[in-house]
Amino acid sequence: DILGSEVLDQNRNFKFLKGPIFSNIILADEINRTPPKTQAALLEAMQERAVTIAGHQHKLELPYFVLATQN
Repeated sequence: DILGSEVLDQNRNFKFLKGPIFSNIILADEINRTPPKTQAALLEAMQERAVTIAGHQHKLELPYFVLATQN
């Protein structure tokens, strides 16, 4: 998932692993073919410089740059 995942660690606690959206530079090809969840996540990231995951807002580090194409 572009946002990341919550995984169960050795102590049986959930740990959040950041996904590609937390990179400083993102290259997305044919964005119009991605699922609506991915498109919404990228739009939120570009507009707010943050993403919301499971009700928690995570700020993105600067610089944040997205290059995207559509078909």
